[in-house]
Amino acid sequence: MHWTTTRFDIDLNSPKVMGIVNVTPDSFSDGGQHTGVSSALLHCEQLIKDGAHILDIGGESTRPGSPTVPLDEELARVLPVVREAVKLGVPLSVDTYKPEVMRAVLDLGVDIVNDIWALRQGSAVSVVSSHPRCGVCLMHMHREPQTMQVVPMEGDVPSQVAEFLMGRAQALIDLGVAHERIVLDPGIGFGKTVEQNFALLGRQNELLALGYPVLAGWSRKSSLGTITGRPVPAERVSASIAAALLAVGRGARVVRVHDVHETVDALKVWSAVQASETPVV
Repeated sequence: MHWTTTRFDIDLNSPKVMGIVNVTPDSFSDGGQHTGVSSALLHCEQLIKDGAHILDIGGESTRPGSPTVPLDEELARVLPVVREAVKLGVPLSVDTYKPEVMRAVLDLGVDIVNDIWALRQGSAVSVVSSHPRCGVCLMHMHREPQTMQVVPMEGDVPSQVAEFLMGRAQALIDLGVAHERIVLDPGIGFGKTVEQNFALLGRQNELLALGYPVLAGWSRKSSLGTITGRPVPAERVSASIAAALLAVGRGARVVRVHDVHETVDALKVWSAVQASETPVV
């Protein structure tokens, strides 16, 4: 199992850690901490030292109720960081739904487009499908960031999420995009209740049954704060690691996290246990 991306074939036989690099002033957990180019690059370098296999750069917050960011502003935030981060020797993802941003970062050599809208905005699907190799992460989101938690989903959420993501993946396949370029993200927290989020984790096998690798993004999410009584996102590290391990144990191949070295260490323990259970032939 591997993820084909612009410059790298990422081996997913072992779980991979995607380190979050928010170059935003208002992200729910670390907004404003890495807004300058030098600060963002130092953060990138630290995440790599901590063991991140992939970096994910985002220039617009998508927390519930967040305002949209004008195209020019997002480009001004993201492009200077990307120009330098592509030199760091690890796969680089950009978290964006704007086709213009996708095109600009792919022209700079970015490996993965990570889209909360699953390529439903403008010409996004055409930008990705016309690129010869870039990887793509398709995420499920109910409604839009401004309204997704006002009226959360109803009914059998895991089945609805799986059906939606299968349709989005098939739309790319129909345009000639290789299966190996596609990863699916159930969109934890994006228009779901606490109970629905945990149902998605408990029934993650239904998403895996679609035949694509799964990316899990539980890091510091409010659902973890609700069940642990931790209202401050930075205090949800332990819960985030637990959720990441549970997701990997249920088959997720990529975990998107703020707390890289803690997650990497936890996965080393998990991997050691897995290796000890492998029978010697």
